[in-house]
Amino acid sequence: MRPDTPAENVDHTAEAARLERTAGLYPEDAEALLLQAAAHRELAGDRPAATTLYDRLLSSSDGLENPHLIRALKASNLWEYGHEAEARAIIDGIRAAAPRDPAPWVIVAESLESHDELEAAQKTFTEGVTLLLADTTEVPHASHSLLFGRHRVRRMLGAAHDDWDVLADTLHTSPVSLDELHDPKRVWSLGSDNPAELQAEISRLRAELGTYREELSRPFPVAVLHWPTGELAELVGAYPTLSDEYPSHEEHLATIEASLRELSASGTPNLGIVTGTVPSYEAFAASEGTSPSDTDLLPQYATTLAARGRAVRWPPERGAGCWCGSGQGYGECHGVGV
Repeated sequence: MRPDTPAENVDHTAEAARLERTAGLYPEDAEALLLQAAAHRELAGDRPAATTLYDRLLSSSDGLENPHLIRALKASNLWEYGHEAEARAIIDGIRAAAPRDPAPWVIVAESLESHDELEAAQKTFTEGVTLLLADTTEVPHASHSLLFGRHRVRRMLGAAHDDWDVLADTLHTSPVSLDELHDPKRVWSLGSDNPAELQAEISRLRAELGTYREELSRPFPVAVLHWPTGELAELVGAYPTLSDEYPSHEEHLATIEASLRELSASGTPNLGIVTGTVPSYEAFAASEGTSPSDTDLLPQYATTLAARGRAVRWPPERGAGCWCGSGQGYGECHGVGV
């Protein structure tokens, strides 16, 4: 649930500094960039600097997309370097605010869990699950961690399975069951002299690591570039040679959907859509030292927007609006037949 960060061989301090500089160049993306920078500061062991970044975001006059997420990350970070009372106060505030996003619930519950507050962690996981999933028939992927975390904590507490635990078992796809992964006795086997027990634990850890790697296999989606009606008209008007690339807005939208379906059918995971604007595109072209009329620049622009956290995942969740902005549901618009 934390922002994506690279492997251990990265210079986290340098990467944080780079992201902070990038946030200064692209203030519209500052929230996503500074969250990643804070994660790198934490990995570098500079937790006070991470808190400074969280405070910088929370004190911003610009509207935040995920204020509860930022507060949850700040609370978790504070507790790790001795500010328990402040962390608890923030956690209580997040629970009272009842955010509709699973990420803050997972972060504060895992923070409680990591400090052996298992009953409080179970209560927090349950509050989040009940709020977000009680009236849904299909569990969004982002909410899986809520169910899995709740299952883990209840297993540690020795609680009997309930309906939410059964649902977590159903959603779990690893060859090793959740009951086995979350078995408190696993820690005992790590000190065992029995080779069979150690080999079994190695197999479980490999399965767990494989699932984790799959989740983080891409730091940002493979993204296709979308131009809203007005932006595309302005783009083609200013750079007529792009009319070959974009004969009409309707064809542009149809091409986006067809491209994404083709990528999905080929097995490409983690797909998304980024929305371009002419001023942003022109600034990107200037930074690359080339003309906006260069069609080779378009996929590079899309990749850059995705790396800056601007991608919206495709396909939309069941019942969600279409990515094209028509106001219709995806299933009644470009998602017909999916």
